[in-house]
Amino acid sequence: MHPTVKPALRRGWRDLGTAQFGMTPPHALTLGPMDTATSGLLDLLNGTRGLPLLRAEGRRLGLPDGRVDTLVDRLARAGLLDDARGGGPAADALRARTEVLRRLRPDLASLSLTTSEPGGALARLAARRALRVRVHGAGRVGAVVAAVLSGAGVGEVEVRDEGRVRPWDVAPGGLPAEAVGGRRDTAAAAVVRRAAPDRPPRRPHSPGSGTGEPGLSLVILAPRDDVAVYAPDPRAAEPLLASGTPHLYAGVVEGTGVVGPLVLPGETACAGCLHEARTDRDPAWPRLLAQWRSGGGPRRVGACDMALSTTVAGLAAAHALAYLDGASPSGSGARWEVSLPALSWHARPVLPHPACRCGAAERADEKAEGEQSSTLGRSRATMAVQRPSTERAREAGAARPTGTWRAHV
Repeated sequence: MHPTVKPALRRGWRDLGTAQFGMTPPHALTLGPMDTATSGLLDLLNGTRGLPLLRAEGRRLGLPDGRVDTLVDRLARAGLLDDARGGGPAADALRARTEVLRRLRPDLASLSLTTSEPGGALARLAARRALRVRVHGAGRVGAVVAAVLSGAGVGEVEVRDEGRVRPWDVAPGGLPAEAVGGRRDTAAAAVVRRAAPDRPPRRPHSPGSGTGEPGLSLVILAPRDDVAVYAPDPRAAEPLLASGTPHLYAGVVEGTGVVGPLVLPGETACAGCLHEARTDRDPAWPRLLAQWRSGGGPRRVGACDMALSTTVAGLAAAHALAYLDGASPSGSGARWEVSLPALSWHARPVLPHPACRCGAAERADEKAEGEQSSTLGRSRATMAVQRPSTERAREAGAARPTGTWRAHV
């Protein structure tokens, strides 16, 4: 291990013996108390030395035996430490591609803030290169989402759409003006290639072209049709549900941006659950939906504001990357919506519906029963060991132990 204090976090001293790492509340931590020698050792944790050499430096600074290992362990447990040579074989392969890693340095720094284990950030960044994502829809939202995912290091990003590029499809970061008149899927593929930091070797695809094709890590549904954005057709996602393929909805409809839900088949609510819940609330919903989907009347250009569509694409890509990196983004079980001109984001819960055949409602019921049983067991155990209130009060007023703690900033 070659320890390095995560460079993404700015360091400052709250007093002579207390260091603060990070400025913002979600990531700021403090470490103390520290003597001068220990604080000097922090400057040596820059990834250029292994533990044996750091121990030797600690002895030179006059630190007692074991102090270096204690500090390294404490920093690692607090999530403040990285390993300049960690991450495994895939990380080593990415580390060797100097130009690619330079392109992705901001992404690597960001991952280091959300990855606690040393070397984990580069391991996750390298893992993106093996992922395969498909985007359905090459409009102002879909094309930008595809470009962002490709630029963030996702190894294979496919875009599927039909027809020709229209002038109103053009967007910064998405389809360029010179693509107007050309095939949408071809133009989007070119955008993805230009955004990619490199070109990982292509893998053979399994036969078939259905949306539920095996090997996909995630499918993003970003339709250009505003009705499909507001009321996604459950039938379109049936192959995804059948194959267990996670999928995320995103788009803009009538000046309202929508991101979510992120559907984990059999676990979280799907488009069918959304439809059933709306029908429960509004008996006229199926009648209205049938009229909107019928397409009667002249085709319209939807109200898809440039800035709003870019914002939606960014948030959708962020949710997608969070999921692909192993986190649980708030888009699972919710639709995030933002409307002009207020631009206030709010989440609308999308709960599993018992009338939907996706199976998420049954899974939720089983989970709730298990949690209820567990909670009852914990409450009985807690009641048996409760201490007098005066003892708890004395403990609350005790001095804070030495170590790291969340900073109040």
